Amino acid sequence: MVDDDEAEAAARAAAARFRFFDLPFELRLRIFEFALLVPKTIDLDPTNLRTLGPHLRLFFVSNRMHEEAYRVFYGRNTFRVFPIHGRFFHTKAPLLARLSQRYRGVITKLELRLGPGWTKPPRCWVVDSRLGLADLGKMRTLKIFVECDPSSHPAFDGYGNGENWYTEFSVALARSLITQAPSVAEVEFDGYPGVPPSAPLVQGLLKEVKTHDKRITGSKERRWDKIVEIDVDADALMVNLGG
Repeated sequence: MVDDDEAEAAARAAAARFRFFDLPFELRLRIFEFALLVPKTIDLDPTNLRTLGPHLRLFFVSNRMHEEAYRVFYGRNTFRVFPIHGRFFHTKAPLLARLSQRYRGVITKLELRLGPGWTKPPRCWVVDSRLGLADLGKMRTLKIFVECDPSSHPAFDGYGNGENWYTEFSVALARSLITQAPSVAEVEFDGYPGVPPSAPLVQGLLKEVKTHDKRITGSKERRWDKIVEIDVDADALMVNLGG
């Protein structure tokens, strides 16, 4: 028989338990946002186990927790199209290719980072069926971050496959992403301080985005928000961008 003291202790313990799913959905959502949103773009990286692993433990609590948590993690964070870490730079399976169709289906923001490996981009940097872009029905924003423009400075002369080859390569990537993920409504531009919005590579990308009639925005942090005011002069571009 359980004595009165044990029964009272058990009752107090039961009363002290916190029933997470008794909270209104709005409060649960705020908690998930606090626990699962990260400030950096998510990519294939050896540090993910240490930096992202603790966040994703929520996925294993229960089926219901997983259902609500994954929609916040994948739906609210930004994911990189092609990896830039050295260990994964030449992988044939970028992050999107490693995600399930269910996870890809809630992604809303991707980042295309241009500049790494500009002298010889990996052959696997190709927009094809491996990325599963057809599953990204909720994707709304494509962020294009430009690290460097090889056509804009004499220091880059003599490298690569010609004066404007990297611009053509980059614009083709952006074109493929926009056309294969038609739900994209906005293209956000950003870049390092050494790359002005007037750089030929950025101008080529702007021309391509305007061709597809997508809304253009820019990072306010590096004063790229004025990029929407740039009027691209197609005749002044030094390269045939296929437009």
